[in-house]
Amino acid sequence: MTALIAIVHAGLAAAWVGGMAYSLFVVQPKLKKFFGPAEDDREALTAVIASGNRWKVLGLIMVIAATGLALLLLDTERWWLHVIKAVLLLAATAIFWYVSWRHWPRRVFATSTERPSLQRQLLTLAIIMLTLAGTAFALGVASVHL
Repeated sequence: MTALIAIVHAGLAAAWVGGMAYSLFVVQPKLKKFFGPAEDDREALTAVIASGNRWKVLGLIMVIAATGLALLLLDTERWWLHVIKAVLLLAATAIFWYVSWRHWPRRVFATSTERPSLQRQLLTLAIIMLTLAGTAFALGVASVHL
């Protein structure tokens, strides 16, 4: 049972980290290249791509957290590692909440002069969120070998 929970936990964490990395390093640069100076069109497509995803990602995070809690209860020897992962996941989730409910509404209604600052802010937040979630994932994989 522990192995199954660990597979679900790691698989979903990998999906989240992979999705963020793909968006950040593949999709966003290609959108920028494709649309060039037509920033309004790029922003419109970016909003369409992002639309409706927050609840899917929150569901994913909830299952990652639930399976992580189950692993903590099943593996009390490495409790400290699970706590570190939980703190990293909580921090990444807080950034996701901010981006979803504060940043995006501001960005959707931003003027063309406000947009560059918001785009830079999102890039910074996305890199931090990816680093936090990626580190938690790496610790989870490493915990199997400790």
